[in-house]
Amino acid sequence: MIILTKLHGEPFVLNCDMIETVQENPDTTIHLNNGQLYIVRESMAEVIQKSIEYHQQIYGTVLRSEF
Repeated sequence: MIILTKLHGEPFVLNCDMIETVQENPDTTIHLNNGQLYIVRESMAEVIQKSIEYHQQIYGTVLRSEF
């Protein structure tokens, strides 16, 4: 789950595993695999970085505990 900001300034939490596509045109638009659409203040690069950090946190912990 990543924290993002709607255009009018309201923060919300998004399940980044549901992201299908992210586009900048010029606003960052996130399409989920269930058909939902979100327009956020964060850039496409920020959404990607937040998703990477989330997955590193989750899967890094799992991988470290296996050894």
